[in-house]
Amino acid sequence: MGTALKKNEISTIEAMAISVAIMAPTAAMALNGALVAGTAGTAVPLTFLLATITIGLVSYAFIQFNRIVPSSGSVYAFTALTLGPRVGFLSGWALLFTYLVFTAASCAEVGAFLQSSLQLVGLHIGWFLPSILSLACIVILSLFDVRVGARVMLIFEGISICLIVILSAAVLLHGGADHHLSLVPFTMRNTTLSSVALASVFAFLSFAGFEGASSLGEETRDPKKALPLAIGSAVFLTGGFYLLSSYAQTVGFGLSANDVREFAQSSAPLGILAERYISHGFAAILMLGATLSAFSSALGTATTGSRLLYSMGKSGLLTQKLSRVHPHFGSPYVSLIVVGAIALGQLYILKNLPGTTVFGYLGSLGVLSLLLAYLSTNIGYLVFSYKRSSLSASSSIPALAAIALIYILYANVYPVPPYPLNFFPYIVIAWLFIGIGLMFVIRDCSHKVKLWIQEEYHYDI
Repeated sequence: MGTALKKNEISTIEAMAISVAIMAPTAAMALNGALVAGTAGTAVPLTFLLATITIGLVSYAFIQFNRIVPSSGSVYAFTALTLGPRVGFLSGWALLFTYLVFTAASCAEVGAFLQSSLQLVGLHIGWFLPSILSLACIVILSLFDVRVGARVMLIFEGISICLIVILSAAVLLHGGADHHLSLVPFTMRNTTLSSVALASVFAFLSFAGFEGASSLGEETRDPKKALPLAIGSAVFLTGGFYLLSSYAQTVGFGLSANDVREFAQSSAPLGILAERYISHGFAAILMLGATLSAFSSALGTATTGSRLLYSMGKSGLLTQKLSRVHPHFGSPYVSLIVVGAIALGQLYILKNLPGTTVFGYLGSLGVLSLLLAYLSTNIGYLVFSYKRSSLSASSSIPALAAIALIYILYANVYPVPPYPLNFFPYIVIAWLFIGIGLMFVIRDCSHKVKLWIQEEYHYDI
């Protein structure tokens, strides 16, 4: 039983498909706009614009790291190289939490969207069973050659994005609910900066996983060229799509207080707008597309999460059983099974809540942990540049990213958000404390990380 992932397999387009699929633009626009509207009011496009700019800044460090040391460990490897083995482990631990909850969240989203799609044709089912079945399919599909999953994601997401572009064009050509287009959604006329910052968690949730291609560093052809291009393209193409769709949804519902309330309380805003501006049948097809998009997202997070677990097993920090790969497909099958089992447990515990609520709760939890991983990566790149005496004007990019991430984290703690969001930071902190405890339990933790970095990337830390 080997421990080496297949090399020289994935193309630039397929690597980009992984990042795009984890972000799941269609699924994000099918629900996250409404979640943002609940806090930011009419400023939904503004929130997504600021999130796009911030993620663009954050992505710079990932792009630069992938030009130097592309790694399946992603954040884990990047921060270990720059901030030391213990910080590296904690950063990877934070990112692992994100992927574990995102897999469950996206499966819940599959169930919720399928439920909405079938309701449009007169069929009524719960969200839980479709979510469990989709999780089983995801684990099985992830066991095959990673290119299979990447191509499935690319096809599903491409079809779904086209459907939303058609809907957005219909809304804009109609002039929205008020029969004329307005720039009010790009201003804070009806909201505050703190509200936009709090709502930005859901906008960041739409971008979460943009760095997913990094986890394929050991399976991509010419990764030092392919991965930076894949990550940068995924961020800015998706950001443009979010601006178009979020604006169309905002003006599609309307800008009055009652219109915003309807938007915020909708569990299927795209379905409502599709019925209103195109047809009932198109609405059902669009929600089916959102279901496929959510499936792609779960497939992507399971793929990347398993690669991170694989790296931790291979470095000896967790059991080395996690580094076992399938003898034929070359996939980390033990890590995949672990990711699937943990996702199943989360879905079972939350099965009595609505599917959209499960997605919102788990997604918010994952984003808070993800922001910490992004923060450590950008600080790490600054330290890396300083040690190499290569600080320049471009070094201000990760510095600005770090400042923006700190502010967003602060805005999610103070003022204290409503229940149960007020408990989420403590859950993430508890996870980090578990990671700290593991560092003391694991024998020669720092030495194992140093040895792994030296053997894999020929760097001394």
